[in-house]
Amino acid sequence: MADPSSYRPKPGDVPDSPGVYRFRDEYRRVIYVGKAKSLRQRLANYFQDLANLHPRTRSMVTTAASVEWTVVSTEVEALQLEYSWIKEFDPRFNVKYRDDKSYPYLAVTMNEEFPRVQVMRGHKKKGVRYFGPYGHAWAIRDTVDLLLRVFPVRTCSAGVFKNAARTGRPCLLGYIGKCSAPCVGRVSAEEHRELAEDFCDFMAGRTGTYLRRLEKQMTEAAEEMEYERAARLRDDIEALRKAMEKNAVVLADATDADLIAVAEDELEAAVQIFHVRGGRVRGQRGWVTDKVEDVTTAALVEHALQQLYGEESGDAVPKEVLVPALPDPVEPVQEWLAERRGSNVSLRIPQRGDKKALMETVQRNAQQGLVLHKTKRASDLTTRSRALEEIAEALDLDSAPLRIECYDISHLQGDDVVASMVVFEDGLQRKSEYRRFQIKGRAGDTQLWHGEGQDDVRSMHEVITRRFRRYLAEKERTGEWADGEDVPVNGSPGGSLDGSLDGAPGGPVGALTEDDGRPKRFAYPPQLVVVDGGQPQVAAAQRALDELGIDDIAVCGLAKRLEEVWLPGDDDPVVLPRSSEGLYLLQRVRDEAHRFAITYQRTRRAKRFRAGPLDDVPGLGETRKQALIKHFGSVKRLRSATIDQICGVPGIGRKTAETIAAALAQAAPAAPAVNTATGEIMEDVEEAPPATTVDDAETPVSTGVPDDRRGQET
Repeated sequence: MADPSSYRPKPGDVPDSPGVYRFRDEYRRVIYVGKAKSLRQRLANYFQDLANLHPRTRSMVTTAASVEWTVVSTEVEALQLEYSWIKEFDPRFNVKYRDDKSYPYLAVTMNEEFPRVQVMRGHKKKGVRYFGPYGHAWAIRDTVDLLLRVFPVRTCSAGVFKNAARTGRPCLLGYIGKCSAPCVGRVSAEEHRELAEDFCDFMAGRTGTYLRRLEKQMTEAAEEMEYERAARLRDDIEALRKAMEKNAVVLADATDADLIAVAEDELEAAVQIFHVRGGRVRGQRGWVTDKVEDVTTAALVEHALQQLYGEESGDAVPKEVLVPALPDPVEPVQEWLAERRGSNVSLRIPQRGDKKALMETVQRNAQQGLVLHKTKRASDLTTRSRALEEIAEALDLDSAPLRIECYDISHLQGDDVVASMVVFEDGLQRKSEYRRFQIKGRAGDTQLWHGEGQDDVRSMHEVITRRFRRYLAEKERTGEWADGEDVPVNGSPGGSLDGSLDGAPGGPVGALTEDDGRPKRFAYPPQLVVVDGGQPQVAAAQRALDELGIDDIAVCGLAKRLEEVWLPGDDDPVVLPRSSEGLYLLQRVRDEAHRFAITYQRTRRAKRFRAGPLDDVPGLGETRKQALIKHFGSVKRLRSATIDQICGVPGIGRKTAETIAAALAQAAPAAPAVNTATGEIMEDVEEAPPATTVDDAETPVSTGVPDDRRGQET
């Protein structure tokens, strides 16, 4: 716990002007970002008697180790900079509204030649029209199913569309009249785009035009005694009206507005937002946040507006925003919203009429959301706290391990040996801190080894060594070692920190990031290291820590066979009850590390299998490889080409052509294909071009992969 007076700036050093300030902790992480009309007056509020501060503010200033500020010219600039830094640094003490899920939108991809109607989540893309958000994806599909009778727009994926175009046969929706089948040329691209635009107009609230048009067509068909066509139009009208009934009119005059309500207590706050377009509720979403500082309702509203419109522009920001309390001052926020929209935005509190009644409905939803969240959160917090306490008690730790790191080794019979590191903080996954390792050789040796047997113990020693060398390097860089004290590496003072051992595949370490507040690789130590394995793996991990001189991090291993917990130096395992929450948490950590490792190992193996002879040509990049394959059609034809013919490919000079010809001559040709039914050797089958590979990312976003090859892959 830091003393705020130790880093309090002198009053004369702080300017009396608008700006944005940042509090940093001892690791230089940004833990709080705020804006102020007067930096001098605002910062002075943090450096008063701790007894007079709100408990959460007191926790923030005692966690911080420094404060810095940036002066801006206007309060609008301060608002924009504050939002940018909150998004960039993700400070732990700032109010951050988090969706309890990613809300789905009905999206129309107007940026494609043949626009497609689909469900989309996540970040919005340029050129795509969005409608929503909806509470459930099935609500979108029900609406689309009704509207496709009238607006038969494409809904299929790119693969299905291309396959239909290749075969000349549309999909089922094309046969039953719910798709205009542009894939087989039933309508032109222009006609299909008009259908998509009509679909968007209807979803935007301009419904009367289409209903009147269909009613007129139905009447004309009945007068001409085209009763089947009249019946079909009647059903289309009913489908449109049924779709309209899903969004009842709540505000007159086709109002476009967002209504924001806040329900709060001393610890948490819930926000509910109703999106009204054309007088109808088109979407709803809710957020919940911990109140990590003493904030008013007006401040919560301001943060909600930043979260809601920070990355929006144009019509995504409505003409009117109704709130329960106005930010103080309101002018900068209103000006900021107007800049986002490109025209004036009315930010106000509804006083009477339909808007006030609808605001009361939104408020009730916010209160209900807070009650449900607290019920679920209480259960989650209780369970996680009990699990951490059980682990601390079973392993005889001084305190609950708030940060747990787990390591696993994966390979296929000794090939493509990789490792994973997953991080759990406060019992929850911290995916941004996950890391992957390519096993290079014995930790500390210069001679690399490649697949010399399935030596998980040696690999575990290397991974732990590499990870905590980086931790010691960061401590040395930030000056945490006392002056004149040697940094312990490999058990010997004054050893060299080998920065060449990188935890991120695909390249060398490079320089550590400077003091910008972003999380750095391997910069923060865990309280507990868990390894996937038994006594040998635990001993290897402990030996690696001992060689580095680290004695304040606990180590344990979880063996798969009997789910036993092993500690360094103990001959007998620690057996936790099968119903133990602590054991369940350790299993989750271990299984996540195993999933992450085996996913990476399979990715590397697939990449190696896709490698072709052109990959060995020095200086030949992906663009020129693709140009060669496109020009010749296959590697076989390229191998038989002359140097002059290779020079005919754009971007290939004579020296490069000679190198390519020499490399292909040395590479063994692929084995001939065999017809398995007749045994005939198919001499005319050409080599397939090598598949394009993607460079490995440091922290991939991956989904769960079941381990159905446990007997072969580890």
